[in-house]
Amino acid sequence: MNNNNIENFYQEETVDLKKYIFKILSNWYLFVIFVFIAFSIAYYVNKFTTPIYNVNSTVLVEADNKGGGGNLLEGLSLFSGKKNLENEIGILNSYSLTRKVVEELDFEISYFLEGGIKSSEIYKASPFLVSLDSTHEQMNGFPIYVQFSKDGKLLVEVEESVMKDDRIYSMKKELAIGEKFQDDEMSFTIQLREDLEVYPENIEENRYFFVINDVNNLTNGYKNKLEIELINRESTILKLTTKGEVPQKEVDFLNKLGQVYIRTGLEEKNKIAENTIEFIDNQLGSTIDSLQVVEDLLETFRMNNRIIDLSAEGSSYLEKYEALQTEQAALKIKSEYYKYLFDYIQTKEDYDGIIAPSTMGIEDPLLASLVQRLSELNATKTRLLYNATENNPLVKINNENLKNTRDALLENIQNIINNSDLALKNINKRIENVNSEISVLPVTERQFLNIMRQNTLYDNIYTYLLQKRAESGIAKASNIADHKILDVALVDNALKVAPKSAMNYAIALVLGLLIPFLFIIGKDYFNDRIIDKKDIESNTKVPIFGAIGSNVKDSEIPVFDSPKSSISESFRSLRTNLQYLNIENEKRVIAVTSTVSGEGKTFCAINLASIIAMTQKRVLLIGLDLRKPKIHRAFSNLNNDVGVSTYLINKSRTEDIIFPTHVDYLYVAPSGPVPPNPAELIESKQMENLIEYGKEHFDYIIIDTPPLALVTDALLVSKFTDANIYVVRQNYSKKDVVDIINELDEKKSFNNLGVLINDIKIQSGYGYGYGYGYGYGSYGYGIYGYGHGYYDDEVKPLSRVGKIKQFFNIGKS
Repeated sequence: MNNNNIENFYQEETVDLKKYIFKILSNWYLFVIFVFIAFSIAYYVNKFTTPIYNVNSTVLVEADNKGGGGNLLEGLSLFSGKKNLENEIGILNSYSLTRKVVEELDFEISYFLEGGIKSSEIYKASPFLVSLDSTHEQMNGFPIYVQFSKDGKLLVEVEESVMKDDRIYSMKKELAIGEKFQDDEMSFTIQLREDLEVYPENIEENRYFFVINDVNNLTNGYKNKLEIELINRESTILKLTTKGEVPQKEVDFLNKLGQVYIRTGLEEKNKIAENTIEFIDNQLGSTIDSLQVVEDLLETFRMNNRIIDLSAEGSSYLEKYEALQTEQAALKIKSEYYKYLFDYIQTKEDYDGIIAPSTMGIEDPLLASLVQRLSELNATKTRLLYNATENNPLVKINNENLKNTRDALLENIQNIINNSDLALKNINKRIENVNSEISVLPVTERQFLNIMRQNTLYDNIYTYLLQKRAESGIAKASNIADHKILDVALVDNALKVAPKSAMNYAIALVLGLLIPFLFIIGKDYFNDRIIDKKDIESNTKVPIFGAIGSNVKDSEIPVFDSPKSSISESFRSLRTNLQYLNIENEKRVIAVTSTVSGEGKTFCAINLASIIAMTQKRVLLIGLDLRKPKIHRAFSNLNNDVGVSTYLINKSRTEDIIFPTHVDYLYVAPSGPVPPNPAELIESKQMENLIEYGKEHFDYIIIDTPPLALVTDALLVSKFTDANIYVVRQNYSKKDVVDIINELDEKKSFNNLGVLINDIKIQSGYGYGYGYGYGYGSYGYGIYGYGHGYYDDEVKPLSRVGKIKQFFNIGKS
């Protein structure tokens, strides 16, 4: 790119920028209007949109609990390993936990105070409470209006707008306070609230309503809006956040959620200890009964036989027997546990309540490992199902591991049961041997020894069970939750998140400025009409002869009727510019044409001819638009009975078709009646004779030709012309007219072709482009705005309303 091109490029960019700056500045009132409208909308949005508040709390997961029973519980395998943090988040956000919270908080009914524009929920501030009949099905999800009356009655109403099962439900009934309402759809009782400290004044003037919520929908709503996130990666502290219209309600939900979560976790931990105690209590029941019977029998036998104690030999046998019985008792308890464990695993699908082997004093490492593994896999499955379905790959893998562990555990238990049975047989055989030795004792002592043996057996079992029950009780009492609430949710810490007033006003400001800006730019971009000098100048090399202002006078010849007007000055500038054309002929022939009808070529031809005639030059104005004659209308002394068309067909002489006008030195040859073949007539020898006659008798010949886009008549006369004026009209002519002008220029169809811009109006953002910018001296249309007293037709500036109408083309045809 050479230096000239670079300079032109930057000049072009500067002009564009200046153009749009002028448009924006001159239409400042549009920005004010749109900003005002946008701010008004933002104000009403902020004022009447129900506020949304954000509340939060924090929960510590996997707290390092070192309670008094910690080691014991670990020995009893009541502690599981470190839980997956993602699983805990899943539990907190689970449907079952959320539903439990909703039910405990009694969110099933919402109370509202009806307002003029919006209704507001009055959580814990309603003057009445609704008690639902739990035995009756309730239709939910619509407002039930309550109106208090001065006589202590209630008007309960459901408006006719609620659809249920494709039908409209409505209801209106007056009830006494405390009276039960019941129909096929609902059953409830309304009572005054007793715990409300301050009742609303003039309560009967307010209209309330309550909504029976669907618990399932309510649960899903709270579940979906609950957000849980880690405070940071290094910690296990979770931040729980929810949002809603009533801060206190959201605070209550979060706090109750934390309480239920911790309580549920503790209940799960206690479940194993409770199952152990239940098992031991069942064993203790039968043992106590047997022990009581044996003790009564022993007491009776001693009284009847006056036996206080055994002999030395009998005591020796009893010691042997007691040792064997203690061993037998332990084996029996373990055998009962093995059978319980086998049946439990075979019949149950959930293993969260399984009793650990160490609880019963069983130290088999393989059994303990398999039981712990089964419990962990079961816990993992439970947590996975909080967030996934059975078809989830992780759940399937866990289920497969669970099945394999279960099968291995059942096989291991069966082997242990077989071994236990063998051990019992062995101990029973040894007991039989001792019984054989006891048979040598006297009958009375032998009987007493047998009773003592039974008493010792049941006493040992009872003592063993009491010991294990005490251990389990200590474990349960020492059990504390793994998690704890660090920060409870507080109403004082509730943060208003919607509507965001500052942001809404900022958006309003942006939109208030952006919309008119885009409209102005878009209106200019999509406008296919010529509205600016640059639309012509930047797309053609054809010179611009001048610019004619809009005719605000009630005259077809304003240059004659208002010689001091600004439009007269525009035609004077055009006349001057034409004098600088390189025309050798002293007798000049100038044609005026345009693209289509309505662009003002006839008006320009008449006034150009008149302004030249006012310099005392003889001017002949020829109306060659034979298809649509109009020139004669501008002159009151003319008609169109004879004219160019009658001359061209040899019905009239030259002298017969040329008429003087009230403008000195100006003569007109009207078009005449419309002929059937205008083009052939214009090409005739008579047309050439008419032009020659005009050159002999006049200084200037101005020819008003037909529009180029419609007919070719203007091209036919181009051979006679010295200059050709192509008229385009602001906001009327299309931009593609420049292509026609360029084509005419390239083909040299016209001599001294130039453009005349007609009907220029001072518009917002456009005025700077004309006047001095052309260099043709068009005072009144340049950067100085109006005439400043130079002209007698100065137009007052438009009012703001007028500018708005002008900008949007309101009132224009």
